[in-house]
Parts: sequence; structure tokens; C-alpha cells
Amino acid sequence: MDIYVGSIPFKLKETELKAIFEKYGEVTSAKIIIDKITRQNKGFAFVEMPDEEEAKAAIEALDGSELEGRVINVSKSSPVKAGSLDKPKKKFFKKDEGKGSFKGSKKF
Repeated sequence: MDIYVGSIPFKLKETELKAIFEKYGEVTSAKIIIDKITRQNKGFAFVEMPDEEEAKAAIEALDGSELEGRVINVSKSSPVKAGSLDKPKKKFFKKDEGKGSFKGSKKF
């Protein structure tokens, strides 16, 4: 089962995250999501546990618990819907016909 872990401390390491979940059973992977530009963790992670009962026990025990001063959110990971990661469309102002100014802009 894939598990979402949100609101994690920014200094948390993947080995520490894995150790926390291993108290409830076998962990096949623990991945903290890192920002490509700043190289800082984004505050959430994904943990994979092969046994569903162990995963459910970990979710129930850890959701709402405190980790290094932060209350973490732990839940079953849901799949991303197609198109939900698309960039928002840019909004452009329409030019007024023949006036050379943009709609919504103030004239001085």
C-alpha cells in the first residue's frame, strides 16, 4: 500500500522516516519529495508497505502524531487524476479596439 505522509519536518531524512514506519511492519520504500531548485524537502513524503494490514495499522497510529514538533498527516495515497498536474492557463488581457490601452488598466 502506498501511504502519503504530509507536514513532515524539513530536516527529516528518508532513513528516519523508514525507521518510524518499520515499527509497524515491512517498508519497501520511503521517499521524501525534494524541490529541484532549492534542494529542500517539500514537507511531504510517500511510504510503501507491502502488507495492507500493517500499512493500515501504521496509518491509524501515526496520523495526527507529533514528529519533531510538527503534527503529521498520514493517509492512504490516492492516485493522481489525469490532467490534474497541468499548469494553469495564463490569463491575458484583451486589448481595447483602437485605443491602445488594455481592459482593466487605469488611464492616467
